[in-house]
Amino acid sequence: MSVRTRAADPGLSDRRAAAFTPYVRAGDDLAELTPLAIALGIVLSLTFGMVNAYLGLKIGLTVSASIPSAVLSMTVLRGILRRGTVLENNVVHAIASTGESLAAGVIFTIPALIFLDQHPSALEVFLIAVGAGTLGILLMIPFRHDLTVEEHATLPFPEGTACARVLMAGDRGGVTARPVFAGIALGALYQLAMRGFSLWRESVSVTLHRFHKATFGMELSPLFLGVGFLIGPRIAGTMLAGGVLGWTVLLPWFDKIGGSGVGAMLGIPETVRQLGANDIWSRYVRYVGAGAVAAGGISAVVRALPVMLAAFTRLRPANRIAASALPRTERDLPTSIVAAGVAILTLAFWLLPAFHLSLAATVLAVAFSFFFVVVSGRIVGLVGTTSQPVSGMTITALLGTTLVLAALGERGAAGITACITVGALVAISIALAGDLAQDLKTGALLGATPYRLQIGQMIGVTAAALRAGSVLLLLHAAYGLGSPALPAPQAKLMATLVTGVMDGNLPWTLMALGAGLALTAELCGLIPLAFAIGLYLPITTTAPLILGGLLRAFLSREATPLDDRPVLFASGLIAGDALMGIGIAALTVGGVTSALALRAPGTAGEATEAALTILPFASLAVVLARYARGAERQN
Repeated sequence: MSVRTRAADPGLSDRRAAAFTPYVRAGDDLAELTPLAIALGIVLSLTFGMVNAYLGLKIGLTVSASIPSAVLSMTVLRGILRRGTVLENNVVHAIASTGESLAAGVIFTIPALIFLDQHPSALEVFLIAVGAGTLGILLMIPFRHDLTVEEHATLPFPEGTACARVLMAGDRGGVTARPVFAGIALGALYQLAMRGFSLWRESVSVTLHRFHKATFGMELSPLFLGVGFLIGPRIAGTMLAGGVLGWTVLLPWFDKIGGSGVGAMLGIPETVRQLGANDIWSRYVRYVGAGAVAAGGISAVVRALPVMLAAFTRLRPANRIAASALPRTERDLPTSIVAAGVAILTLAFWLLPAFHLSLAATVLAVAFSFFFVVVSGRIVGLVGTTSQPVSGMTITALLGTTLVLAALGERGAAGITACITVGALVAISIALAGDLAQDLKTGALLGATPYRLQIGQMIGVTAAALRAGSVLLLLHAAYGLGSPALPAPQAKLMATLVTGVMDGNLPWTLMALGAGLALTAELCGLIPLAFAIGLYLPITTTAPLILGGLLRAFLSREATPLDDRPVLFASGLIAGDALMGIGIAALTVGGVTSALALRAPGTAGEATEAALTILPFASLAVVLARYARGAERQN
């Protein structure tokens, strides 16, 4: 066992640790990692994993499932089955959260292989996901005590602390899952009516040809309303600013300067005037967005450098003491298991053909994973997993790997595949390490047994990985990854960067323009990565988020706790929309959707079609507003 000697002493000499009092005492050994908790956790892990896979592929963002999973766990164990301890509920929540985190790492990277015509099998996706997820968990374990106990006063772990409060409230008889279920039902029915029965169109948009094809539009759905409500007006507004700049300023400007001296400098030919708005964005504006996302991601890493340095300066040799001498709340998986697991995974990455990695690529994957996992624990301790710059750290690792492998002569399809695989391993390991750090903080506050949570998370990773490939391939078959329906922005960027660096044909001038815009946005006080994602995505994807953000601002709910009922309702809207979207994808692949359609959108005239799209969404926003006010009156 590898921890500090003083950790074995219940009266820790460190004042910050001494003030730390868990909800369940170390001497109490409550039911925790039970078969029921594991089974329920796996079900929720699969559910939230599918939701976040759909969400991330659609808008390039994922949302935390920690609070909803904790609430749903309590509803089933305490409300329906009338059994279960607070520590069992915590295990369910910890297992469930792995599905969300694994999905984020997978959808940010794996689709890049599809874009490059590699088409990984479901088995290959499973091996990458379970290997990288387990690696992230193992690498985080040695830092558990420092992060969650010794630095209790300096690292707030906002989401982990909020989850602990929710679980404590549930143990005392508070908290209800009714808002989550109501949101899921409404979101699913809306999606079924819109996409299944085809009662109205998904989006409204307008292109002004008189103004050189300036375009604006919105996809109006429960998913966008819920996400906008959760992220708030600042992030939603920043993404909108990027989208508006790309589609109403850059796009018409490129259309105007095509063939001119400035156009030639930017690589924009005169033939651009013959293209439609979507083609101009795809061929030119998107590269400006790619440069902005790369710069924004690297900027996020640079801003995190003080945290990274602090993380490494705290790395100290740990003393080895017997597990029996430790209190229950300080027992991690043994160091021997952690070291052996990392070694086995490293060999697997190198030797198994499914990973397509050389020795050099394997070393880079493990080294980048270790570096960013160390950093990840402290970053999520400060700002939470939702604000963790997984994309930025992955882009940094990806560019570093691409440059090294290109210098070593690993080019062509094999080199590109290796780079993307390294990026996937790093992204997934970072995501799971950050998630584990939050869950270990929740466990520390509740008085959980660390090794049981660590085992639970590995079980959750394995279960979620089994479904990751099939869900990804199903969505690709139904909607087409990279299409307007599921643009998969991060993965598209990964493919663009790797192939561009390897082939030496990136439009560097356009990307430099994007990098300059991202840095300018940062100087103006905007969040550069949010601005860049808005610039990189279709306007119909980024614009509608502001509606949910403005609704939250209007209701003066910016400071609402994460466990508040309107937030749970908004989370339910997202889950219901996404789950029905996946269900409709299955029906589409099966050729059933045409039989469900009750009408053909687009046959009633443009104004009528726009009204049919806007009115249901406006009604949905009114329901959310009334729900928020009703919850406010009950508080």
